[in-house]
Formats: sequence, structure tokens, C-alpha cells
Amino acid sequence: MNEPEEHDFPAAADYLSLLYGKKPVRETVRRLRDEKTRLRKAKDIMRASGVDLLPADNLHVRKNIEKVMRGKKLSPVLLVRRPEGLIIADGYHRVCAAYHLTEDLTVPCRLA
Repeated sequence: MNEPEEHDFPAAADYLSLLYGKKPVRETVRRLRDEKTRLRKAKDIMRASGVDLLPADNLHVRKNIEKVMRGKKLSPVLLVRRPEGLIIADGYHRVCAAYHLTEDLTVPCRLA
């Protein structure tokens, strides 16, 4: 999909609120809403974020793989660039699913 689903933004805010205060989270989510969707390779998102790849049989990863195999589009991933590295604010399971399909798969994302 080119546009994130509306529920992705509160999900990103919930995750980011574990790391940052209310004001920085609110500003970051506003910026994510305003950004244009761009494409990045799954392998690059995984490397830059430093997160572990979930297995393909993880319930949420598997569901996303199945959606793609049925021709459905997934919501863009919401990413936050920080000095300490890239944060996947929302869409971790979607990035893992894309990587399992092919690590060179381009993933729609918003980057703030």
C-alpha cells in the first residue's frame, strides 16, 4: 500500500512511548504522517535497525507472507532515524515477512 493504515500511527506511538517522552513521540508521529512513502529493501531495513529476523513460522510473519502470496498489499512500515540507529516504530512483522519472501524485496515505508 502507498498509505499507512490509520491504526499504524497509534501503534507506532505506543512503541515509541516506551523509549521517549510524550512530546518527542507526538512530533515524530506527526512527521511520519507528513512524510511521503518511499521504497527501501527489506535487507537494508533489517541491517540498519539491528533487530533480529523473526522466523517465517512466527504467527504474524506467516500471516503477512500469506497476505502477500494472495496478492494483498501491506501497509507501509513506519521508521524513525535516530543517532543510535533505525527504529521500526511499526511494521516489524511486515519487514520480516518481506525479508523471508526475498531479502531484496522493496518495502514501502515512511521515514522520519
